Amino acid sequence: MATTTQQSADRIELQTSLVVGLEIHVELATQSKMFTGAPNIAHPDHDGAEPNTLCDPVVLGMPGVLPVINREAVQMSVCVGLALDCQIAKVTKWDRKSYFYPDLPKNYQISQYDQPLCVEGAIDVPASNNEATSGGQMKKIRIIRAHLEEDAGKLLHEAPGGLEIDHSIVDLNRAGTPLLEIVTYPDFETVDEVISFCQVLRNICRFLGVTQGVMQKGHIRFEPNINVEIKKNGKTYKTPIVEIKNLNSFKAVHGSVTYEYSRQVDQWLETGVVMEPGTKSTRGWDDQKRVTVLQREKEEEHDYRYFPDPDLVPMTISNEWVESIRSQMPQLPLHRRKQYIEEYGLNAKEADSLLDEHDVCYFFEAVLEESVEPKRAAAMLLNYGAKRANEQGCLISALGITPVQVKQIIELADGEQISSTAADELFGICCDPSNSGDAETLAGNAGLLQVSDTSALDGFVDEVISNPNAAKAIDDIKAGKDKAIGALVGQVMKLSKGKANPKVVGDLIRRKLIDG
Repeated sequence: MATTTQQSADRIELQTSLVVGLEIHVELATQSKMFTGAPNIAHPDHDGAEPNTLCDPVVLGMPGVLPVINREAVQMSVCVGLALDCQIAKVTKWDRKSYFYPDLPKNYQISQYDQPLCVEGAIDVPASNNEATSGGQMKKIRIIRAHLEEDAGKLLHEAPGGLEIDHSIVDLNRAGTPLLEIVTYPDFETVDEVISFCQVLRNICRFLGVTQGVMQKGHIRFEPNINVEIKKNGKTYKTPIVEIKNLNSFKAVHGSVTYEYSRQVDQWLETGVVMEPGTKSTRGWDDQKRVTVLQREKEEEHDYRYFPDPDLVPMTISNEWVESIRSQMPQLPLHRRKQYIEEYGLNAKEADSLLDEHDVCYFFEAVLEESVEPKRAAAMLLNYGAKRANEQGCLISALGITPVQVKQIIELADGEQISSTAADELFGICCDPSNSGDAETLAGNAGLLQVSDTSALDGFVDEVISNPNAAKAIDDIKAGKDKAIGALVGQVMKLSKGKANPKVVGDLIRRKLIDG
């Protein structure tokens, strides 16, 4: 919405505060769907299936079919609930949420209404995903509920290959996928807090192994509920809540929240409309134009005509089952992040890079188990490793190098047996599965080991010093200009084909020309 000159002037008199709550939909990576044995497209084994091939009579809502609860989906949901410090319900039930849409064949969704599986949790997240911005401050985000339901199908508005069509195509592969919906309180006051929470939640779910978490595939979808508190002349006004639907990237979340904040202030200045029953609406995000677009006026709860599902009995969750799930949970990313920063001395960027993928995190910790100093291990993995992982399109943990070899390369470099350039090259050699053995042997075979024996280097140094072209550098060195030593060291490195230890060479040159 364009801002007029008058609106710009009026804005100066306003105090505005952003208010955001989030709904997050997490597709659970079970083998089968929520209420049937049909394959689940959110599981890696069924990823990329042809449209409408992961269906059965239950998914299609055929007459006479009966749903059966997926126990693994319930277990995954409890796991997430525990990670968010939620209370796990002793008894939970299933409800039918009725609405009509082309990608919902039976015209209702099995969900949970008044007795959700997980309630009243909270999690502390960094106030910003940028350490320089957050200053290490944390923000508590309260969780209202996390309930389990089934996903709807998917409407495609382009033909395969991106061809334009004048209609929509329904793909029901996603219909019936176990879907955990997490709902927060409106505790977010800045877009940075929103993004930080989204990133933390995604990492938690991936660490727990409950989802692949590939946002481009819709495994996690974010829906911000946004309004603005406006203070003017001692009075407080609240704009109507807008829900932005189905955002599947952090960039889209950031852009839509930022845009909507400004748009709602402009709309209030233009219309004066405030929040009251029936004013909530849903909007979509146009990633090309970077604007939100009105979709429909939001339904109220009574419009969905919730009622208990007659085919599913209430489910009892025993304390023993909950504690069994808790005992199998790994240490969560935020706990590890604190340890990496406070105990290991890593900065926030290093810690977050290692924790972004749980397999990389586990590989890093496997290196530490070899008694490697954490800063050195992190530096090697995030420099030599990350470069190759980007080139090969894989994770650092999948490059082929072993934790023992990482340790050995660090020891060779710290012991000045190889240069930093050679260490990088040796890292790459160790990633090749055809190269087996310890790093020192591989370095020797590749001619990467430095020569530190002074007797072996004496001849190279004498040859360089005796060269008439070195006369000026020698005079500079004798005059106290240490930088000139570098020129002679470079000449020795050429003669030794890079095998000489530059530090030892520098000491030899000083001894011969200065110490006498």
